[in-house]
Amino acid sequence: MAWIESIQKAIDYIEEHLQEEITIEEVAFRANASAFHFQRTFTILTDMSVGEYIRRRRLTLAAQELSRTNCKIIDLAFKYGYDTPEAFTKAFRRQHGVAPTEARKYMGKLKFYERLVVQVILKGAEPMKYNVLERDGFQVVGIKRGYSIVNGGNLIGIPKLWDEVLNDGTCEKVARLNNGQIKGVLGVCVCADNNDAASQGMIDYWVAAESTDKVPEGFLSLDIPASKWVVFEVHGPMPDAMQKKWKQIFSEWFPTSGYEHAGTPELEVYPEEDSTSENYYSEIWIPVK
Repeated sequence: MAWIESIQKAIDYIEEHLQEEITIEEVAFRANASAFHFQRTFTILTDMSVGEYIRRRRLTLAAQELSRTNCKIIDLAFKYGYDTPEAFTKAFRRQHGVAPTEARKYMGKLKFYERLVVQVILKGAEPMKYNVLERDGFQVVGIKRGYSIVNGGNLIGIPKLWDEVLNDGTCEKVARLNNGQIKGVLGVCVCADNNDAASQGMIDYWVAAESTDKVPEGFLSLDIPASKWVVFEVHGPMPDAMQKKWKQIFSEWFPTSGYEHAGTPELEVYPEEDSTSENYYSEIWIPVK
């Protein structure tokens, strides 16, 4: 349960410092994780980014103060990290649907977000099927794009990327490169190479295939290191089945498995079949230690 306790410590740190500047490095340190992996885990578990949680909680507390005190709006803006009253008012209206002045007059309904408490979910109705294997390093070949996970940019950008490569023929070209052990097109999630990008929550996402051939013009290659992998079965149509399995892995499997994420690239494996079928089979490969 140490994994869950670490995440809760990070959330508690956020709550204790909502009136101060909060860096993702400080938050992730409380969870004994890298900034990248904490942000990714947090987003999978909560369906929102760390930055979005901080923003929601600050505006919730600001709304409570508006209702209960005579604090000036300009003071509230500075207290909760906004440089100007205008920026605060814009963010406040976006969350609550009314301006701070209207909220003070009890005009409109406010949207409150409660403090998060992490709980372990133990379920037996949907057992997770997986196997553990070890592999030497191998090469994947394909294309990559960079995304920020700080404010959920990856959640918007990656589905758009898949739509693009499926429609412009890139996915078919990638599939033809496949001559390795893993059969299918891969979605590969990689923490950005340099420390600055990693600390800012940048990831590289690849649409690729395992290949031993020379890299064709227009494509890039990535070396996947030798790893112990936990390979999870995913059954059902995309993208819902894949998203559901990711959440199940982080909320149910990791907290009780005894494994830790190895910090190297993760793989989603998509065989060349009808991905909209209820019987579609795919996989998630997670490197562990």
